[in-house]
Amino acid sequence: MKLNRTAQRTVEILKLVSKDPQGITLDGICERLKIPKTSAYDIVTTLAEMGMVNVDRGVRQRYTIGLMAYRIGVNYTNNLDFIGVLEPELKAFARETGKTVFFGVRSDHEVVYICKSEPENPIITTATVGSKNPMYCTSLGKAILAFSDEETRRQILGRVKFRKKTEKTIMDKESLAEELDKVRRKGYALDARELEEHMECVGAPVFGADGNVLGAISLSSLYKPTEDYEALGCLVAGRAAKLSGLLGYLGEIG
Repeated sequence: MKLNRTAQRTVEILKLVSKDPQGITLDGICERLKIPKTSAYDIVTTLAEMGMVNVDRGVRQRYTIGLMAYRIGVNYTNNLDFIGVLEPELKAFARETGKTVFFGVRSDHEVVYICKSEPENPIITTATVGSKNPMYCTSLGKAILAFSDEETRRQILGRVKFRKKTEKTIMDKESLAEELDKVRRKGYALDARELEEHMECVGAPVFGADGNVLGAISLSSLYKPTEDYEALGCLVAGRAAKLSGLLGYLGEIG
């Protein structure tokens, strides 16, 4: 399908303007998006006239996101059934990878499984929709924790009661804090047989339109020494970023 270049540039400009609360100049827009100045000027002038962007007429005009764009965003958020958005994507991901896909959210200091999608020939997993597991030994929990704000993370770490699930379970706050630093650097978390000896899981955070962690997705399968879990982590992080975008998140992860 051929995309309309003006419409594409308009969306790119809106996304760029929305990320900068201090505003961005016309020169800044052109430099960042590699758009000719005459084309960019026509688009932002039209957007300003329609209330999609605001114009701060200082020494150099700066553009910020407008009230009309905010209203459209609010309407989208109010009408959004995020589970309805996620479920078909999770099913497709399970088919593509041949692994079980979970979506989970934080419930106090645990992770609760909200969605589960299985491939055609699934491996039996103990986690079911509605069940809970500790955050410190699941890829879902670690992904959510790592990308939560510092105060939330501190409160949760203060409440964790470490219990040994396998020989590989993390058993102290210092080791968990180091693990979460690693998760933030990589963009994904591993459950390296920490919850169940025979299972290995890879998870990554999903963000909502407000920029906060909404939950996380994971791939689960039987542990295989030959599996490249780092490559799998990148795959999951990429799909989680796509889901975040579908839910209205405009920022960068990490």
